[in-house]
Amino acid sequence: MIDKNSPIPIYHQLEEQLKKQIREGLLQEEEAIPSEREYAEQFQISRMTVRQAISNLVREGLLYREKGRGTFVNKQKVEQELQGLTSFTEDMQMRGMKPSSRTLSFQTLPAPGGIASRLQIAEGSPVYEISRIRLADGLPMALETNYIPEALMPGLTEEDLGHSLYEYAENRLSLSIAEAEQEIEAAGAKNREAGLLSIQEGSPILLILRTTRLSDGTPFEFVQSAYRADRYKFIHTMRRV
Repeated sequence: MIDKNSPIPIYHQLEEQLKKQIREGLLQEEEAIPSEREYAEQFQISRMTVRQAISNLVREGLLYREKGRGTFVNKQKVEQELQGLTSFTEDMQMRGMKPSSRTLSFQTLPAPGGIASRLQIAEGSPVYEISRIRLADGLPMALETNYIPEALMPGLTEEDLGHSLYEYAENRLSLSIAEAEQEIEAAGAKNREAGLLSIQEGSPILLILRTTRLSDGTPFEFVQSAYRADRYKFIHTMRRV
């Protein structure tokens, strides 16, 4: 219910009502929500107030608008704990989602200075550059570019990209992947990123740089990723020291 005598703004109360309905499943993913007029009549509030609440939830990624159709409940964000090290494929499979990829490019090239530094190899050493769109249940989740020293995975082919590279490295090549260092920052999607991820230019994304190492400390890969912020969130449990 909306308490018009509360110091909490009415639009914020409505936001919390809708969030609660989404959490409890009263509003399902991909379901259209009632119109502004219906909410205004139901709660006896102005349509401007309703519009403000809905716009805030759209910005948060809980709802999305389709021109000429209405406003819908967005799919819930995929949560990833930062403690464990898994590949995208493994992570989606653990959540009961079907992972897939669309390869944009696969080539071997001389490592540029910045990439060579991340991988601790000589500049110009051959590396695989693998650019892919990562999908879960058919929906674009991330734009990802991997750099892997050719010497660590000789003979890698585009067909091998249909499976988890971590599993390939561990099961086929007996490499032991141990740890990763990850940097995360927020950004707005540029034109190319927006087009490939099926979002609007300027939409929030999470830029991630990750260097993965083998058990002996050798860098195995360097990955540059752009994740849709409306589909993904990271969770990190911290303990007081």
